[in-house]
Amino acid sequence: MAKQIHIRLEDTLYEALSAYTETSGQTVQDCVSGAVMQMLNKQNSLTVAPDAPFTFIDLFAGIGGMRIAFEKAGGHCVYSNEWNKYSQQTYFANFGEQPDGDITKVDAGSIPDHDILVAGFPCQPFSIAGVSKKQSLGRATGFEDKTQGTLFFDVCRILKEKRPKAFMLENVKNLCSHDRGRTFKVILESLDELDYEVFYQVIDGQDFVPQHRERILIVGFDRKHFGSDIHFDFDITPVYPKPVIRDILESEVDEKYTLSDKLWQYLQNYAAKHKAAGNGFGYGIAPLDGVSRTLSARYYKDGSEILIEQDGKNPRKLTPRECARLQGFPDSFKIPVSDTQAYKQFGNSVVVPLMANVAKLIAQKIDEMEKSATTNKIAEVI
Repeated sequence: MAKQIHIRLEDTLYEALSAYTETSGQTVQDCVSGAVMQMLNKQNSLTVAPDAPFTFIDLFAGIGGMRIAFEKAGGHCVYSNEWNKYSQQTYFANFGEQPDGDITKVDAGSIPDHDILVAGFPCQPFSIAGVSKKQSLGRATGFEDKTQGTLFFDVCRILKEKRPKAFMLENVKNLCSHDRGRTFKVILESLDELDYEVFYQVIDGQDFVPQHRERILIVGFDRKHFGSDIHFDFDITPVYPKPVIRDILESEVDEKYTLSDKLWQYLQNYAAKHKAAGNGFGYGIAPLDGVSRTLSARYYKDGSEILIEQDGKNPRKLTPRECARLQGFPDSFKIPVSDTQAYKQFGNSVVVPLMANVAKLIAQKIDEMEKSATTNKIAEVI
């Protein structure tokens, strides 16, 4: 729910603001809101950072699922970046700061120093035409040639500039096969060129939440800082007992989440049509004592991938709060946006307790290697 305020501006300030809105294409409301956000962000940045075991930055932050995870592991976030204005709104409601916008326009040198870079970057194909030409001429190519024009390039340039001790990248499982495997090959080559020891694994979130959700996690450690003898295992500790769908359901749900007769009939006809053709497409009724399909950003359209059966009436969609729980967000997490935006945001987010588990492993590994390096230095002196 938005609140209204009335402000008085001097004539010269009003004229300057009007001119700015014309050139920027923004409304007066967006300009004033942005200025207030910047003021609050600046105030937060002046606040003395807590004595945290490690610091991290949150890139392609979405609504802050990764931030919650790394804060649970003891970290302190020193910078965040997310371009979507609705996600920025949710992020601000929960963390008191609005992330930076377009990452491609951010000077890497202006980003605060940090121990761990965290990013759930979008998957994009890389252009290999220029790279192929250079290779045919016998010239070396690096990540700047291979990844230019993609958002992964921005991850690389920040790694190069800031040299964090470690990073964790998250993406869809299909990243491995994207563009016939070339995308993932370029990613691994680029990270290796930046002198990071890289480990990756596809992990299913259903050990932490009642949802089948496979994601690839890529973790790297700085060889310039720790040397090349680095070993890391995704030795996660699943939640016990294993959560099921009924664990995340609300006791009272508004009738607006029940499918209309028209939509329910359409989904049944659609499923029957594809079943007759030998395809597996169709709606999914989530088993109350099992796990659901993967929650996607398109859930707002019809909710067909995860429906809850109801006695004596049509199935219903999950509520935004149930979607939040399905991703492992705490009930204290605020949802200030419309249902449509909330469905998109949670569908694009991460399984928070899984990410927190891996964040803890990364933090422990850094601590272990730091202590080992200190012990070796003491031994050399003695």
